[in-house]
Amino acid sequence: MRYEDLKARYEQMKKMFGTNAYKHVSQLLAEAKEQHKKDWERNPTRAKDHEQSWRAFKGKNLEKLLADIIKDEVEALGLRVVNGNTLERAERLNDELARVKNNLLIDYNEFGKHLPDVDLIIYSPKTCRILAVVSSKVTLRERIAQTGYWKIKLSHQKNTRHIKVLFVTPDEDKTLSKKEPTKKGRAIVETDTNGTYVMSESV
Repeated sequence: MRYEDLKARYEQMKKMFGTNAYKHVSQLLAEAKEQHKKDWERNPTRAKDHEQSWRAFKGKNLEKLLADIIKDEVEALGLRVVNGNTLERAERLNDELARVKNNLLIDYNEFGKHLPDVDLIIYSPKTCRILAVVSSKVTLRERIAQTGYWKIKLSHQKNTRHIKVLFVTPDEDKTLSKKEPTKKGRAIVETDTNGTYVMSESV
């Protein structure tokens, strides 16, 4: 199972569900898990733990899929999307991305400047001004407080306080699908992000 397989299946879902295809991401992941397990059984990881292998695959590729889902819409607005890892890990960046990176850095004074841990950055290619950052998680149990932390840090700097922090999830643990009783994860995304988007039919 590769990301290309996941993307191809999503393209099939787009033909079936049109603009609502994103609401079926959990179904897509469930189907992908079955194929992933078959592939894993032919070549198991050293830890002999399929669930661990699947969680890593799922988290990494949800981020890629999200970028592909929103890319056309973002570019239609004259904006661009870049993966957070591209800014974090690349040894050399072109002038445009170097400016984007500089516009996102958080200053920790004597401890240096560091990028927030976000999945996607939406920016204007004309000015390199960042409009929003996006974090994606399969469930809200996965480090959701981290997203709230970065929102607070960005809001404390004059040059980054305008940046919107958005959260996207298929909400597989149903934290956002149930209003009462409110769980901690929901409280965080409701108060410490600028918007939360659920890729599910149930919301």
